[in-house]
Amino acid sequence: MLGSTHGTLTTHSRPARVVACGEQPPHTVHGTTAPHRGGDGPNGQGSHDGRGADEAVERDVSGRPLYAPVPDLDRFFRPESVAVIGASDSEGRPNTGITRQLIAWAERVGARLHPVNPGRTRVFGLPCHATVADLPETVDLAVLLVSDPLPVIEQLAAAKVKFAVAFASGFAETGEEGAAAQARLAEAVARSGLRLLGPNTNLNAFEKFRDDLDGPAIALITQSGHQGRPVFTLQELGIRLSHWAPTGNEADLETADFLSYFATRPEVGAVAAYVEGLKDGRSFLLAADRAARHQVPVVAVKVGRTETGARTAASHTGKLTGADEVVDAAMRQFGVIRVDGLDELQDTAALLARARKPTAEGVAVYSISGGTGAHFADLATAAGLRLPTLDTPKQAELHQWIPDYLSVANPIDNGGHPVGDWRGRKIIDAILADPAVGVLICPITGPFPPMSDKLAQDLVDAAEQTDKLVCVVWGSPVGTEDAYRSTLLGSSRVATFRTFGNCITAVRAYLDHHRFTAGYRSPFDDAPRVPSPSVRKAQALLRPGQQLSEHAAKQLLRAYGIRVPREQLVTSAAAAVRAASLVGYPVVMKASGAQLAHKTELGLVKVGLTSASQVRDAYRELTDIARYEDVPLDGVLVCQMIERGVEMVVGVTPDRLFGPTVTVGLGGVLVEVLRDVAVGVPPFGEDQARAMLAELRGRALLEGVRGGPPADVDALVEVVLRVQRMALELDGALAELDINPLVVLERGQGAVALDALAVCH
Repeated sequence: MLGSTHGTLTTHSRPARVVACGEQPPHTVHGTTAPHRGGDGPNGQGSHDGRGADEAVERDVSGRPLYAPVPDLDRFFRPESVAVIGASDSEGRPNTGITRQLIAWAERVGARLHPVNPGRTRVFGLPCHATVADLPETVDLAVLLVSDPLPVIEQLAAAKVKFAVAFASGFAETGEEGAAAQARLAEAVARSGLRLLGPNTNLNAFEKFRDDLDGPAIALITQSGHQGRPVFTLQELGIRLSHWAPTGNEADLETADFLSYFATRPEVGAVAAYVEGLKDGRSFLLAADRAARHQVPVVAVKVGRTETGARTAASHTGKLTGADEVVDAAMRQFGVIRVDGLDELQDTAALLARARKPTAEGVAVYSISGGTGAHFADLATAAGLRLPTLDTPKQAELHQWIPDYLSVANPIDNGGHPVGDWRGRKIIDAILADPAVGVLICPITGPFPPMSDKLAQDLVDAAEQTDKLVCVVWGSPVGTEDAYRSTLLGSSRVATFRTFGNCITAVRAYLDHHRFTAGYRSPFDDAPRVPSPSVRKAQALLRPGQQLSEHAAKQLLRAYGIRVPREQLVTSAAAAVRAASLVGYPVVMKASGAQLAHKTELGLVKVGLTSASQVRDAYRELTDIARYEDVPLDGVLVCQMIERGVEMVVGVTPDRLFGPTVTVGLGGVLVEVLRDVAVGVPPFGEDQARAMLAELRGRALLEGVRGGPPADVDALVEVVLRVQRMALELDGALAELDINPLVVLERGQGAVALDALAVCH
């Protein structure tokens, strides 16, 4: 953990007053999601009105926004005036404890607080007002301690309140009836002009943050308040937190809104998020894009990897949990670092918030035990970290202070850190001086005073004098040792972890993040805004609600410039023979019909035909099988035979959250067995298309194996990009596309779609 002895967000001292309406416990109401709002200003800068006129939003060819506004949440987190609707000071009432906490929070942030409750004249000594209309001023924030917030929304709108928080539960998390009630609430909020947090949220936004910490802070977003608690308690280890947004059911304000806002805050060094479900896929991508543009790291736990996790998340917050492979791809494309555990979330966010940019990607491991160094090096290398071998002059330099029989190639084994003199610091400084080393990691599996104490102090002292990242793994399960509590956690320049795994995860994320943002170019800048000439040709081929025949599907590919074999559709044996002579022997013959999906299994494909007699016989056999199987045909395809190449699959699949997605992977008859595919979420560019290929386990086939020539990867990338364009332009008309196999020929010879399946909406 990167420690510090100073600050979180600094509050302004102003004398506090307070504002609360009818006292009801914040229980049972209902909910669902609100319609997506608006876009963003040019170049991703965004407006700050938080809503944006829908007609003013720039959109891509699929109709989705290319920018999203950044809601001005300053007055939410730092209001000048607050109303508490349903305030109470009656002991034993749920609202009483909440009112007391809000009064204390208002005092800390310097806000005037007004209780509202028709049954009170004073609450905790503060003047209490009967209705919202009676408030003595326009308030920034209204906290609704009522079981049904819907009737209050219009009152708040009339009073021009900027923000409201609804704690009530019983909305979309409870099922269809609750979802309908949340939809009504969302619609009322959309009409009102105010912004709503919740329902089904809590008081986390109004926690007591430490103001004695400094340095870049973590901003926290959670859909479950309890799941954010480990990150919030990082303050006790000296890590600054600036904000906590408990988004709840997200009837209005959502994770994406807070992410966009935090990405522009100068005090925020990293955003940590616990996400159960995304409200709108494009909104999330635009927010992640904003963070990437501003080089703000985002670390997220996203539940729903399993069917059980997805079902539980839906029952908790009432959101759609997108297909996990698509969510994973979307996060990876936009630089969101996905971790699994809350411990990884806190450790990774803490490191990324505080560490400076790396000067090199090499990792040096320094230990007091050869076994410890070897163990850590194995784990680090397996995780993809690079441990460069130190050059001969550097090793000779280290052997001035380390015995010759110990290895200092990397990992560096000191045999026991020097305690009685200056040599220990010399060793550490020499390692950090190596230009190939950007990160120094020292695993200390357990305390061994005075050696471990001296080692910790030398590491802290060296870290204060370098721009490079210094990490320590303090493996003691006790955690009360002075070297850990005071020396390591007392330093803002040393990242301290308790486990090997968390250290490796965080360091890998740190290097990945800076590599990603250094070359980041927003795909939204280049996303197509005007339909291509291909659209008109393609639309003429589509048949609403139907699956296209292979012949029609290939014409669709042709319309987008994707190469298919020479072929002719025939309806007689004589025509098949004439077609074969025009196409050129050898040929392939295939039955073609709108209801055919798996022709090979039915024996409806004939390969390697070399004569007119074989073509006649094949035609009769294909049509006989089709009649026997009762499969209607539009004809038989006589196709050019493509003999050599790497068989790939490229396709389009719809996703409930993100819209059309593009898939590429190893193809052929074993595609469903191998399941070696990568997913891309539009919009993306050439770099991302190549990154998708790099994710494939079988990518070596494209590079050439057993002396074979390399495949035309450039042509494959071009097909992926053309399919993406088709997916965007035909979104809403094309439900599914499957090109399998797409044969990628030798380098420079292109790629050919041998078969295609297309399903229309």
